[in-house]
Amino acid sequence: MSDRPVQPDPLRGLRGIFAGTLVMEAIVVGLALLVVNRIGGGLGAPAGWYTAGLALAMVVAAFVQRHSWGLGLALVLQVAMVVGWFANPALGVLGLLFLLVWGFLLYLRWAVTQRQRIPVGGGADPT
Repeated sequence: MSDRPVQPDPLRGLRGIFAGTLVMEAIVVGLALLVVNRIGGGLGAPAGWYTAGLALAMVVAAFVQRHSWGLGLALVLQVAMVVGWFANPALGVLGLLFLLVWGFLLYLRWAVTQRQRIPVGGGADPT
């Protein structure tokens, strides 16, 4: 056995936040089905199928965030949501809003990885 303590993975918590954001987003997209039903041609229309498929894909993507490709899948779904503007403009507006959220989450991920590269002493000479 090694005497070194096991260092926790700092990105593990962020992956949980990514998964939670995807679940929350899937709920919001699921609620957008009500809008599609009223003004988007109904649930049987292509806009309804697109919206339902997107919500389901977001739930699935939430469960695969532990894999290295999970974040890439989440970002592809964000692009698909913005492209959903053509299916229903309300979906595109939601896509732009969540794109801002994901931009902030990616900034947080970048900040955490940058802090991990700094030496334990902070890298500055106290004298």
